[in-house]
Amino acid sequence: MQNTGHIPTYTRGNALPSLLRERILILDGAMGTMIQQYKLSEDDYRGLPDNQRFASHPRDVKGNNELLVLTQPQIIRTIHEQYLEAGADIIETNTFGATSVAQEDYKMAGLAREMNEAAARIAREACLKFSSPLKPRFVAGAIGPTPKTASISPDVNDPGARNITFDLLRNSYREQIEGLFLGGADLFLVETIFDTLNAKAALFALDEFFEATGERLPVMISGTVTDASGRILSGQTVEAFWNSLRHIQPLTFGLNCALGAALMRPYIAELARICNAAISCYPNAGLPNPMSDTGFDETPEITSQLVDGFAKDGLVNLVGGCCGTTPDHIRAIANAVTKRAPRPFYREEDGYRDE
Repeated sequence: MQNTGHIPTYTRGNALPSLLRERILILDGAMGTMIQQYKLSEDDYRGLPDNQRFASHPRDVKGNNELLVLTQPQIIRTIHEQYLEAGADIIETNTFGATSVAQEDYKMAGLAREMNEAAARIAREACLKFSSPLKPRFVAGAIGPTPKTASISPDVNDPGARNITFDLLRNSYREQIEGLFLGGADLFLVETIFDTLNAKAALFALDEFFEATGERLPVMISGTVTDASGRILSGQTVEAFWNSLRHIQPLTFGLNCALGAALMRPYIAELARICNAAISCYPNAGLPNPMSDTGFDETPEITSQLVDGFAKDGLVNLVGGCCGTTPDHIRAIANAVTKRAPRPFYREEDGYRDE
């Protein structure tokens, strides 16, 4: 793939290192939570009756949120715009599961590249609508985990079993990355990491892409501590997780998902102590609560107060929300942290040190 050069340089994330030093930036909130509120049917996911492209697809597609960038793009665009209106500086593409590996569950692996390019274009259009010289907006190409893991056995009776190889993951991620770039992503976000080897496959694919194209966009990394053990699912502590990926020289490094802000705090504090990257944090809206409209128990006021505590103590540079968070959560977070200074950080590749 050649360097197309069709996206102006200023939209490719170059301003982010300096912005992260000037103020705490705001990431968007949950996409899946917002999609659930539309209560879409199987026909809705297929785009019927207006879009006949997937009318005869042999597998049920309800729940395939990534398909909506092709069948219901106006819904995805509206959600992006709601988060931008709420104050998000960075919005994530609707591509969490848009790899061929993940899409094989729906027998749609062949659509992965198209999904990623379409998703990035939708997000780009929304950002252009809301960007201004004083508040530029950025598209983060979201690269999620896959249903298959390179270092965890799918069979409890056979610890050595694997259902995917590193090379298959790398190739799948490379396809996703190319689609996101062509659609106009400003940066890449490898997120919700629970298997570090999967993440390394994605990061290796990114490095290959940068080498082949001559482009080098900012990379953000976000892991998931799954419980009170303080480890990601493949067994690493947050310190080990950082040390295993720090050579990537990520723009931001942090945690998302699985935990609410209160339970996530000690792990964010640990990363803030040891990382030379900017620190990101986008927790769930507390614990799951099936009686809540969003499926989680924290109101925007509660989540924003907890996240503001991170900012007040100088732990973060980028904050947002994961599962259960809505534009109201993001608006409350943005309003809360606007008075806080970002955490100082120093990366040699940025060429200067915070004073």
